[in-house]
Amino acid sequence: MSEQQDQVSKSSCSSISTSTQGSEDDGTVGALLTEAKTNGRSLGKRLSHLDSLPHTPRVNGKIPDFSNATIDHESLLERLGTYGLAEYQIEGDGNCQFRALADQIFRNPDYHRHVRKAVVKQLKEFRKHYEGYVPLDYKVYLKKMKRSGEWGDHVTLQAAADRKSKLPVPNCFNIR
Repeated sequence: MSEQQDQVSKSSCSSISTSTQGSEDDGTVGALLTEAKTNGRSLGKRLSHLDSLPHTPRVNGKIPDFSNATIDHESLLERLGTYGLAEYQIEGDGNCQFRALADQIFRNPDYHRHVRKAVVKQLKEFRKHYEGYVPLDYKVYLKKMKRSGEWGDHVTLQAAADRKSKLPVPNCFNIR
């Protein structure tokens, strides 16, 4: 390995795009935490040189233009076909994320109100897990998300995934 490549593999970087041995992924940070605890080293000094990755939370605010939407949709259909899957149309009334989740969990999109209620409950109970990803006042966000017809976003989708094991899933089995 050249000296330049050797330098790259030993440097630390917080960028997701790096996959070098010295990149600061969860495994590396975990190893540093363990090492710092074992050796009594100051972890802050070891990590202080890292730059934060900029992150701006985003909420779906507008519908993409027709051309981009068509290209994206065709690409999605092609990808679904590759796996033997097909698109299932969900009513686009602002409850579509919750309808789709209800369809997957309960096999009935009409249970979207129940899913929305469970997601909002998750967002309330675990505020500190989600608040940093919401670009407006959290109470205002919760109030909006309670309303039927309000678009779900990446935060509600994550909350639904986190809450999934807590959603009652009806089944046909009697457990004795």
